[in-house]
Amino acid sequence: MTLAEELKGRGLIEYASAEPERILAEPRTAYLGIDPTADSMQVGNLAVVLLMKRLGDAGHKLVFLVGGATGQIGDPKEKGERVLLDEKTVAANTRALKSQLKKILGRTLFKMVDNADWLTNAKLLPFLRDVGKHFTVNELVKRDIIKKRLDTPDESISYTEFTYALLQGLDYLTLHEKYGVNLQVGGSDQWTNILSGVDLVRKRTGEPVYALGMPLVTDAAGKKFGKSEGNAVWLDSKKTSPFKFYQFWINLPDANVEHYLKVYTFLPLNEIEALMELHRRNPGERQAQKTLARLVTEIVHGPAATAQAAAATDALFGATPFSELSREALAVALAEAPSVTLSKKDLKDGYPLAEALVAGGLASSKSDARRLVAGKAITLSGLSLTDPEQELHFGDLPHGYALIRKGRQGVLVLVLK
Repeated sequence: MTLAEELKGRGLIEYASAEPERILAEPRTAYLGIDPTADSMQVGNLAVVLLMKRLGDAGHKLVFLVGGATGQIGDPKEKGERVLLDEKTVAANTRALKSQLKKILGRTLFKMVDNADWLTNAKLLPFLRDVGKHFTVNELVKRDIIKKRLDTPDESISYTEFTYALLQGLDYLTLHEKYGVNLQVGGSDQWTNILSGVDLVRKRTGEPVYALGMPLVTDAAGKKFGKSEGNAVWLDSKKTSPFKFYQFWINLPDANVEHYLKVYTFLPLNEIEALMELHRRNPGERQAQKTLARLVTEIVHGPAATAQAAAATDALFGATPFSELSREALAVALAEAPSVTLSKKDLKDGYPLAEALVAGGLASSKSDARRLVAGKAITLSGLSLTDPEQELHFGDLPHGYALIRKGRQGVLVLVLK
């Protein structure tokens, strides 16, 4: 299977400026642009970064362009202007993204550049003469997002946003001239901007360059991932912990898992097919989700954090007793799960289970808690409870903590202080 065939089989190519087989038939220098509008990428960005890694592992050269200059402007969005970031914030975000890329790409070789190096000192008249003359206002206003903004009352678009396509085109031209870049990779939502760069390079140099557009990866509700959508799953462990990151993947619905395996893992396609066949035979085991969660979390957070997240997950939602966890995995479980802290005095006198369930958010009221217990929906350390007036005592927390479960997903850790 050729690289182009594999990328098609994984559903990673939506648009191409020429036949993908032709584009990838010879070594290319590919670039991906990332605007530093935040100090972390999220899983939507990860998909196209991993596409770049596939190109690099196949022998193509990689260039990552961090938009230190364009990040101060931001590309047009469907509604409202982006907040203009100051130089200090953009610089800090750029440093964070560089560190993140190095961790994800591992041994894959790549070059990192910042378009602030040439755009910051660009002179207005040469820019208008050498770049602006190759873009027509007629063509720009027909672009979907700009057209929507112009057609919507009270949604005007500033000249700052309007120039973004020209700046992105200049990036491609500069990278082509300085580093021999001849392939741009990006999300399908950037396709028209990407083609602008392809056209600009051809008009200015007479040389052919190419582009590949990857389909946008969406969440289970079909929405694009991102902070503006309120569904960002961050790659920075301070924003989304390795445990929560792992939980995102392992809790995916069956309808999404095969596609995500193809996009986010390096499992061969025949192994993904075999895994999905096993999953279809016994979906309750969620083996496909577990494999996906392990592989993607290892890429982003490393094997150690992944092992701790997996062990904590098995303790909170599976069959592993807390007593069998490593110190690190136990710390993860206790830190991530909802908890209620009880004193020795509370337990000596007997603490009502119903109060603990309400305090921990597993029940909306004491009467609701008693109903859940009577309905055998609550377990304590794996034992089903049936007495609505159940009290908790010191012996119920033999190691200083105990796990309460409500059904399959509701958990609460009791902690002795």
